[in-house]
Amino acid sequence: MKATSDNPAGRGGACDEAKPKKPDDVRASGPANAGGPGFLRGAISIFILFNLIAITTWAVPLNVPPLREFKELVRPYLLWTGLFQSWDFFAPNPRPVNSFIEAVAIAQNRHTRVFAFPRMEQLSYGKRYREERYRKFAEVLCDTKYAALWPDVAKHVAWLLNNADDPPQMVVLMKFQAPIQYGVTQAHEPVPKPEFFYEYYVGGEDLR
Repeated sequence: MKATSDNPAGRGGACDEAKPKKPDDVRASGPANAGGPGFLRGAISIFILFNLIAITTWAVPLNVPPLREFKELVRPYLLWTGLFQSWDFFAPNPRPVNSFIEAVAIAQNRHTRVFAFPRMEQLSYGKRYREERYRKFAEVLCDTKYAALWPDVAKHVAWLLNNADDPPQMVVLMKFQAPIQYGVTQAHEPVPKPEFFYEYYVGGEDLR
């Protein structure tokens, strides 16, 4: 005769211990909320806060510590994103020169094609808002400190002006400058004089 237990809790005790735990009892092995909506919102908030602090600090027309050190720290990022601001656009010493840049592509058959970068005074108010970075771009591109950008600009212009039947062989970057004379009518304003500051010979791989 088999022995039986009068304790109901003793029945199947080994099986009860082997039962899998409920999902609620299982703890996640990774960090809480990692990759979740809360983490994403936090990352976006930090990004926005950093940009607000960087732009505000850069826009303050003071060169005192610790602003000077912080401006040098964020300078590469602001230049790369185009979020910098040059205070010589405003008083008391606004820029005394009217300048703009153009690129000329000389094709295989000696034809020339001109690429004019957007000029704010020739655009509507809506387009000025969208193309404002071109003004900043034109202001700094001629500076020899940014000469590393010239080959890429020339390659991009060659790609834009490419014609399969008459491909460009050379791209010339030009700047036009004229002094701003106050109190002078538009008809008597000085004519901007062109000046070549870079030429690039286009290779076949540049047009791909």
